[in-house]
Amino acid sequence: MSKQPTRYTDMADPQAQPRHTGIASFFRCPVAEGFDGVDIGLIGVPFDGGVTHRSGARHGPRGVREQSTLLRRINAVTGIAPFASLRVRDLGDCWIEQPYELRGALDEIAAFYAQVVAAGIVPLSVGGDHSISWPILRAVAASGPLGMVHIDAHCDTGDDYMGSRFHHGAPFRRAVDEGLLDPKRVIQIGIRGTTNDPDMWGFSQRSGMRVLGMDEFQDKGWRFAAEEARRVIGDGPAYLTFDIDSLDPSEAPGTGTPEAGGIRAIEALRLLRGLRGINFVGGDLVEVAPPFDTGTITAFNGASVLFEILCLLAEVRCRQSL
Repeated sequence: MSKQPTRYTDMADPQAQPRHTGIASFFRCPVAEGFDGVDIGLIGVPFDGGVTHRSGARHGPRGVREQSTLLRRINAVTGIAPFASLRVRDLGDCWIEQPYELRGALDEIAAFYAQVVAAGIVPLSVGGDHSISWPILRAVAASGPLGMVHIDAHCDTGDDYMGSRFHHGAPFRRAVDEGLLDPKRVIQIGIRGTTNDPDMWGFSQRSGMRVLGMDEFQDKGWRFAAEEARRVIGDGPAYLTFDIDSLDPSEAPGTGTPEAGGIRAIEALRLLRGLRGINFVGGDLVEVAPPFDTGTITAFNGASVLFEILCLLAEVRCRQSL
C-alpha cells in the first residue's frame, strides 16, 4: 500500500503529489491491468527492429515515461484537463515476443492493438521506431481509411530497402497500399534533409499527399501549417503521428535519424494546439532514442509533445460523449 497524505488531502491524487515521487508511468496515470473502464490508453511499444541505421528507440517508452512525470494535469494554454474528464490509463508496453523477424513482430503489434480498439479505447502510443505506426493503423483504420497529420523530417513512404518493405522508412506507403490511409487526406509537415534517391518522396506526391516541407514551414509559419492540415483533413476521422526527428537536433538530439534545420519545440507545441477540432481517433510519438540523448532533453520534449496530443484526443473523446 502506498503512503497516503495526512496533512495535504489534495495529494490523495498521485498526480498531485511531488513529481519526483512514485513509480514512473505516463503522466503518473494509474496503470491498468486490463482494458475495462479505459477511455484513452497510453501504450509503450519498445521496438526498433525496423531502423535502417542507429537503433535505440526501443528505450523510448521508458525514457518518455520518466520525463512525463514532470508534467502537470492541466494544459495552461488551452485549459484542457484530460485526466479530470476521462479515464486515461497507462496500459503498459506492447512488448514483442519474437523481435528478430520484422514482419512477425509488426503482426504482434497489430494483434495487440486490435484488442485495444475492440475495447473502445483510443490508443496513444510511444515508440519505438516509425515502423510501429503501420500495424497500429491496421487496427485503428480497420473500419475504413483515415486521414493523417504526419509531423516528421521524412515522408516514410519508401519501399524496398535492403530486402525489406516494412522498415521505419516505409510505414505509410504500406498503409496506403492496404487502404488504411486516404492519401488525399494526408499532410506531411517538416520534411527536409538529404537523400540518395531523387524520387525519395515521389510516392507521397504522386498519391496526392500534401507534403509541406521545412522551407515552406519556415517561410509561412506554424499557423499556416495548422490551417493547411485542417483543410487537407476535413471533417473525417484522422490519425496523428509525430516523429521526434521533426524537431531541430538542438532540441532533440536523441533520435536515430536527425536532420539539420528542424521545427523548434515551441513551434511544434503551437502547431499541435492549432489542430484542435480535427477528429483524431489515435496518435503516436516515435523515434525517441535515449542512448543518443543529451540531458534527457529529447525525452522531455517528447513527453511535452505527447501531452499536447493527449489533450487533442481527450477533447475529441469528450465531444463525442456529449
